Amino acid sequence: MKNLILIRHAKSSWDAPLKDIDRSLDQRGIHEAHLVAVSCVKFLPSTYVIWTSPAKRAQETALIFAQNSSYPMESIVIKEALYTFDEKKLEKLIKSFSNDFENVILFGHNGAITNFVNKFGDVFIDNVPTSGFVSMQFDTNSWEKIKNGKINKMIFPKNLIES
Repeated sequence: MKNLILIRHAKSSWDAPLKDIDRSLDQRGIHEAHLVAVSCVKFLPSTYVIWTSPAKRAQETALIFAQNSSYPMESIVIKEALYTFDEKKLEKLIKSFSNDFENVILFGHNGAITNFVNKFGDVFIDNVPTSGFVSMQFDTNSWEKIKNGKINKMIFPKNLIES
């Protein structure tokens, strides 16, 4: 059994004239990342690895989740290949994982995340929003052979924020 959790980075700021990879989270993003992180802790497996895109906003989101789940921040792995918006590149990376890893949490970007979830999941999602959490399970012992995944849990900020 392989378990994959995909988390889209939290809302980032467009205020400063920075390169895309250097954009930080804005206040709303920080708030929503904490909301989702607190809500998802009970759905995390007992052991897992966290990998993140090198984009500043993805790293900051991963740090917020690590803090809320007591995951050692120094164990977060930055994966250059996660800085992608293309689901085919994301799929290629996921299928290349070592089978030693049963549970992987990835912090990345959209369209890659939404399109990957819709290709491999059993529930259609129009859009995985910023700070969105999607937990998937695959009935295989090989990352290379993942297909027909089951979505076990989705947590999106709008469902946690009272109107």
